[in-house]
Amino acid sequence: MKTIINNSNDPHFNLALEEYVLKQLDSDEDFILLWQNEPSIIIGRNQNTIEEINSEYVKENSVNVVRRISGGGAVYHDSGNLNFTFVTKNLKNNLNNFRKFTEPVINLLNELGAKAEFSGRNDITVEGKKISGNAQTYHKNKMFHHGTILFNSELEEIVNVLDVKLDKIKSKGIKSIRSRVSNILPYLDEPITVKEFQDKLLKYILKTNDVESHIYELSAEDIEAINQLMKEKYRTWEWNYGESPQFDITKSGRFEGGKIDIRLDVDEGEIQDCKIFGDFFGKKDVSELEAALKGIRFEEASIRKILEQEDFNDYFFKISIDDFIQCLFY
Repeated sequence: MKTIINNSNDPHFNLALEEYVLKQLDSDEDFILLWQNEPSIIIGRNQNTIEEINSEYVKENSVNVVRRISGGGAVYHDSGNLNFTFVTKNLKNNLNNFRKFTEPVINLLNELGAKAEFSGRNDITVEGKKISGNAQTYHKNKMFHHGTILFNSELEEIVNVLDVKLDKIKSKGIKSIRSRVSNILPYLDEPITVKEFQDKLLKYILKTNDVESHIYELSAEDIEAINQLMKEKYRTWEWNYGESPQFDITKSGRFEGGKIDIRLDVDEGEIQDCKIFGDFFGKKDVSELEAALKGIRFEEASIRKILEQEDFNDYFFKISIDDFIQCLFY
């Protein structure tokens, strides 16, 4: 396994680096990347940005808003948060295997005194409090798994920057947020800095103290390509926000695999336009399914027929066709 030492705190560059390693870096090696962002909201691939953030607070406090290429929900990053990314060609045992990639993080935390465990569909918790959220995405014969680690983050900012939906927390206010998330630092046997924790985690994952021999040096051409991707994608309004037109039918539901939010324009009983938002995970780009539903009658039988013709499970992990139909009609 190789690692790329990345000292950038710019989320636009860091997300471009992730995508570049996944899609463009010609290497048979697996990679582990450890990285941090300055204050930022990182939006899930399928989310409607404007509905996930506190726009006024974000603007007043110059918080970055950047969309990632993986599914899942919006998360807040700052200098007290450490991010990890695994990139691998080994798809057979890794697709949707969140537990496998979180295992080294969990094991190290337990060695340091924090009784961490895997929880739900994609979280790490300590004493029932979430300290890590995880997501995955795929490209051809490669995939990456990335996650956050709340080490010593400003938890109050999660409340300030995110427009938290009440279907994810059942009570309002800061207390309910703080009761769900926590930093790792208070649970450690001995206090250490986030940088010291980063060094320990890298050596733990690489299974050696000799990190130098595992470093992959990006070439000048690599860095130029990453900067170009950052400029053309991750710094654009079109990618990070995108146009969100008004729809005349809105249906939403939460299932084992996450939330789906379906919006339709229907004219004379026929679907004219379709947009699907949510914090779900999937292998395929949901825009393909949106396109397939256009021109279809807005009735259960017609929609179910289209869904059954598609590779539905590639769009939604742990959400069934029956769940989708229930969301639309019941």
